Amino acid sequence: MGSTLLWVTTVSRLLLAGVLIVAGWGKIGTPVLSVQAVKAYELLPYSLATVVGYGLPILEIVLGVLLIVGLLTRVAGAISALLMLAFVIGIASAWARGLRIDCGCFGGGGPLKAGVEPNYLFDIVRDFGFFVLGVLIAWFAPGRFALDSALGLVPGQEPYDGIEGDEEEPHEKENH
Repeated sequence: MGSTLLWVTTVSRLLLAGVLIVAGWGKIGTPVLSVQAVKAYELLPYSLATVVGYGLPILEIVLGVLLIVGLLTRVAGAISALLMLAFVIGIASAWARGLRIDCGCFGGGGPLKAGVEPNYLFDIVRDFGFFVLGVLIAWFAPGRFALDSALGLVPGQEPYDGIEGDEEEPHEKENH
């Protein structure tokens, strides 16, 4: 993998991790609001929406931590991508059905107050960008500074490959 791609994957991993941790952290302290946000989408049965509302912040934080340390990077990237795609679909569905809700992406959520307009297009474009990062991570994982590499969990890559220096050391010519 080229040096530039290693850095792109690493930056993508850290950006997506940061977003997931901030989003999860914003919800974990107020799980009732997280449940309210999930229910506001009117997509899941009441009991399942409750489970998702309580579990989502934990999932986001766990995925974020895995991405930061670069452990199980492809799996974390793929699950993150699927999660972001679910968010895009949920927000688009709310918009198409004329619901006026806060996406609840970083805490809060539920019906909007009178006079407040939803910003669905921004939310969809943002989450689609995070979906692309998740796909990139899943496809090209793990990048630099990843435990996957240090533990030898990347097929065809020696531990610490790509962590120190950008280029392979030149091989000495043999004298015949």
